[in-house]
Amino acid sequence: MAARAGKSQEMDPGIWCHLPVELLEHVLSFLPLKSFFNLLCTCKRFKSLIYSPSFLAKYSPSPSSSSSSSSPALSSFLLLSHPQFYRHRLPLYDSAIGNWRNLSLTCSILLPYAATTAITLLSAANGLLCFSLPNSSSFLVCNLLVGSSRVLQFPGYPFAFEMLTLVPAPNGYKIFMIASGSSSNNAWVYDSGVHSWREFQGFDPTLSDNCHQGVYCNGVLYFCTSEPFSIACFDLESGVWDRSVVELPGELTFVKLVSDGEGKLYLVGGIGRNGISKSMKLWELEGENWVLVESLPEFMCQKLVSVCYHNYEHVYCFWHQETICVCCYTWPEILYYKVARRTWHWLPKCPSLPDKWSCGFRWFSFVPELYAQV
Repeated sequence: MAARAGKSQEMDPGIWCHLPVELLEHVLSFLPLKSFFNLLCTCKRFKSLIYSPSFLAKYSPSPSSSSSSSSPALSSFLLLSHPQFYRHRLPLYDSAIGNWRNLSLTCSILLPYAATTAITLLSAANGLLCFSLPNSSSFLVCNLLVGSSRVLQFPGYPFAFEMLTLVPAPNGYKIFMIASGSSSNNAWVYDSGVHSWREFQGFDPTLSDNCHQGVYCNGVLYFCTSEPFSIACFDLESGVWDRSVVELPGELTFVKLVSDGEGKLYLVGGIGRNGISKSMKLWELEGENWVLVESLPEFMCQKLVSVCYHNYEHVYCFWHQETICVCCYTWPEILYYKVARRTWHWLPKCPSLPDKWSCGFRWFSFVPELYAQV
């Protein structure tokens, strides 16, 4: 019987409740991510389906089919942390649609910490965020998408750390950290698979003082050293330090590393003399050689040099969705390179940033992951 004019047609509940599981899973796999998660609180059946192995297989496309329209596309964001944002929100730039929005830190898993103290975002990877908890020897790792979190207690207290890197692992994630002690600086690695810390001695003392995170590629973390520039390597499994034997390009004024997460390693470096950069170039590691990919246009290089005032320790780089981002702690904009198009661009500053801003800008690549476990 046709539906009456002016009234919506609804499916008979008796039919809906007997819909085959495989058909229901297929329908749910087309939903946008936001609508997808609104279903979690509607009924137990939806929640159990969403976390079933068969639905996971439908929702998580293989690399070869990542562009398929049969699975909902995850949004990707550039996340900005700054002391002037205090503890309640972090601006997000949606790189897919070019809009700004805010990430609230007053959600249920962060509220107990953000309401009492200023938690600091340290690292992001694989859909997870890692915060430091002041006045304690703990870190908070969370997946804001699904509302899960874990507090990681560091074995020693009091302690200080010089750098921290959150990296993906086959069965979860790892956290690399250099802990500063009274007698020595040792490397520590947390493995979420076994929920424990391991200490590794033999810290390479030549790492650059301004090196805040390592660059992860094929199970190894790469770090830049102070002048004369070189690359130090730390194997996350064995805990062994090594030096790269690949010769770096000449006349470098600064060196920054970037990895695409799939095995490619890039080098961003200033070219000049006496600590003054006249140009900036991008190289890719191919075998035992750094191969020049692109040079930054002169007018863009002049702006970059002017905003960092030749204090290249303020410059840092990271990979975000097929782009290489070049940032400066003292400047609220991002210089980025689109690898596929071979073009350079500037991302304007966040509109919610106060007019009177100071240094301390920290950008992160944030790509939400449904099944990232804490």
